[in-house]
Amino acid sequence: MAPKQRMRIANEIASKNITMRGNVPKSTKVEKDDQYPVAPWLLALFIFVVCGSAVFQIIQSIRLA
Repeated sequence: MAPKQRMRIANEIASKNITMRGNVPKSTKVEKDDQYPVAPWLLALFIFVVCGSAVFQIIQSIRLA
C-alpha cells in the first residue's frame, strides 16, 4: 500500500472518531473475541510434559526410598 493511501485511510478513520464526540472506542483495531495468547494444543502439550515429568519424578523417588 502506498504511503499516501495509508495516510488517507488513517485520516478517514480519525475523522470518523472526531464526529463521535467522546464515544470513541479505546482502540480502533478490530478485536477477535476468541483469540488465545497461546494455542490450545501447545498449552495441552506443556501440561502433558509438566505433569508427566512430575509423575515420573514421584515414581523415581518412591523407588529410591
